[in-house]
Amino acid sequence: MVRRGLVFLMAALRPILYATNRVFATRVVHSVLRGVSRDRLDLLGEEYFQYKLKPYLKPEGVARLKKLQASGADVVLVSQGLDHVMRPLAKYLGVRWMLVNRLDFRDRIATGRLLTPVIRPRGLFARITGAGPDGEREPLRLVRELGVADVSQMNAGVVSSKRRATCEPRPIVYFDGSRHAEPLSIRLALGGKHVMLIGVTGFIGKVWLVNTLLDLPEIGKIYLLIRRQKSNPAEARFEKMVEESPVFDPLHDRYGVGLAKFLREKVEVVEGDVTAPMLGLSEAMGAQLGRDLDVIINSSGLTDFNPDLRDALATNVDAALQVAEFVRSSDRCGLVHLSTWYVAGARDGRVSEKVRPNYTPVGLVDFDAEQEWRALHGIVKDAEARAESAEVTAELREQAVGKEHAARDLQGAALENQIRKNRIRWLRNYLTDAGMQRARELGWPNTYTLSKSLAESLLGKYGADLPIAIVRPAIVETSVGKPFSGWNEGINTSASLSYLLGTNFRQLPSNERKRLDLIPVDSVCQGMTLIAAAVVERRHDALYQLATSVTNPCDMGRSIELTSLAHRKHYRAQEGLESWLLLRMDAIPVSKRRYKRMSAPAQKAIVQSIQRIMAPLPVKKPLAKAERGLERVEKLVELFEPFILQNEHDFVADNVEKLSHALVPEERETFGYDTRSLDWWEYWIDIHIPALRRWTYPLIEGRPLEVRAARSLRAVNVTLATEPAAAAQEPVKTGTDGATWRFS
Repeated sequence: MVRRGLVFLMAALRPILYATNRVFATRVVHSVLRGVSRDRLDLLGEEYFQYKLKPYLKPEGVARLKKLQASGADVVLVSQGLDHVMRPLAKYLGVRWMLVNRLDFRDRIATGRLLTPVIRPRGLFARITGAGPDGEREPLRLVRELGVADVSQMNAGVVSSKRRATCEPRPIVYFDGSRHAEPLSIRLALGGKHVMLIGVTGFIGKVWLVNTLLDLPEIGKIYLLIRRQKSNPAEARFEKMVEESPVFDPLHDRYGVGLAKFLREKVEVVEGDVTAPMLGLSEAMGAQLGRDLDVIINSSGLTDFNPDLRDALATNVDAALQVAEFVRSSDRCGLVHLSTWYVAGARDGRVSEKVRPNYTPVGLVDFDAEQEWRALHGIVKDAEARAESAEVTAELREQAVGKEHAARDLQGAALENQIRKNRIRWLRNYLTDAGMQRARELGWPNTYTLSKSLAESLLGKYGADLPIAIVRPAIVETSVGKPFSGWNEGINTSASLSYLLGTNFRQLPSNERKRLDLIPVDSVCQGMTLIAAAVVERRHDALYQLATSVTNPCDMGRSIELTSLAHRKHYRAQEGLESWLLLRMDAIPVSKRRYKRMSAPAQKAIVQSIQRIMAPLPVKKPLAKAERGLERVEKLVELFEPFILQNEHDFVADNVEKLSHALVPEERETFGYDTRSLDWWEYWIDIHIPALRRWTYPLIEGRPLEVRAARSLRAVNVTLATEPAAAAQEPVKTGTDGATWRFS
């Protein structure tokens, strides 16, 4: 309100100030923008162009400009407006250079001062004398109109119309003497090689598979270890995935009806189970893969924060050890194991790329990861035995008999069946709580991070003599360019919170200085490919972190503001009172104390008070739905508090940058790892939040995703019908049972 009052005051004083000194007046008018972030000004400038300037552009003037550009002239856009407004105009017109007013910023916040030169208004009669479509000016005339000293001073104020200049290459210095003198070539390292991918049904696995098939068609063979789901075999699961997932669209676009043939040559589905000995493979298949494989990429894992302890141990710890044992039994196979940077737990400061055996965030001196692993399995066995005890059975029987639903009057077999269901629920809840409790005792926020850290320690112990590289990606989010810009899948880490910030929820408890370490999924996949090549050539490090908190930091305060601005951009394009209100509800980072006093907890307390007052009345509780919604908000915020409010981490990501630096020049554009040049404004507002609105928010709201054109990959035992000659010459085999896929 204060800023709006100042704006109205400046509007009233503007004619008087301009009459005295136009440069001084321009400086004073822009001083009201002090304290506004660059990100907000960029979005407001884009809004102003879209809804105020663009509709009034003169077609004749635009046509003359395009004609001038076609002749080879280098056009400079000159305006008294701010660069935040003129940049969208320059982009629309295709102009590369601007001479405009620019604000001074400190830590992305405007100081209210204009940088030199100040572009003053043209004068009182400018709208009359310059009303024509021809805005071309000679340099000397422009110098006089702008009031600058000379042409050189004017030229010094010309800036690029791009949002951000290209990031300069970072020098690489090897202090430990571990530099490999020979360059790295991905095509030579992985060309003709056999790779097994575990976890292809996950977000990262799909993207890595598609990107590799697009960028590295000379790879020998990619084996996909997929588990059978009851009556749904592995081949059918992969077929359904290729048919339905949009991530495979670029492959369909490139190969069309030839996609089936390409998949036959490059992909083989292997049915197995990563949690079983020898990965659940048959003896023959295990022996074949042991001879043929060059590297395994294990991107599988259970990512639920607080799962059943049995599931967490089996999927995140036991499976990692099974893969390591398979690598040990192979001829030359290496391993790239995906962990997570969350394993750092409740600690602050810089996290180096060094494997720490028997690590705990609380720093227990006598902690032994193997003993902890066995102790957790012991907790599972004890819980399973206790669930069958007479004491728990009696408790479960009492619950079943006293339940206020159809099971209340059950007897005999029906009652025993209800007790069995209650026992399953009791055991699951008990082991979920046990995992959460133990994780927090050791300094991890949840069972997921505990299990991932145990896997790292055990791999370091049992795989010390094996070619293993552990990879810790940060929060993996929407793709920037590959397989296409704006791909995301499922309800991932940031989706729920970003969705919440797009509602009338405004106050998120967070540490605005804490760096939110987020990385696009295609950057993660590029890093994985580099690391896999390094493992194959035995030039790898033990640990790689794929993160942005050091290379390109974005703190929580900025992340929340960018999310709010992205929602504003969406609602600005909508119609209706609700959208008009929501675009004005910016979320802000607040302290935990203010959140409890003014946000969801306080609102829930008010709702509960009203409910208690209404309880004696013979009417349905009017605010029950609102109370449940506020409870969900509280639980969601509590779940993510360790990652948005507590613990300030900075994750070093030097090792992968060293690999990228070692790439041969001709492969850097395709396989290079680069997070430094990522523009968070463009990523958040133009890519990430729109992608979540398209692929994730419908799932949160219970709505179906967008309708897509049907396509089919049908399993057949003959070659493509479009290739009759080839059908007579060679049998078509792929996967484990000779099936292939036909694209139609």
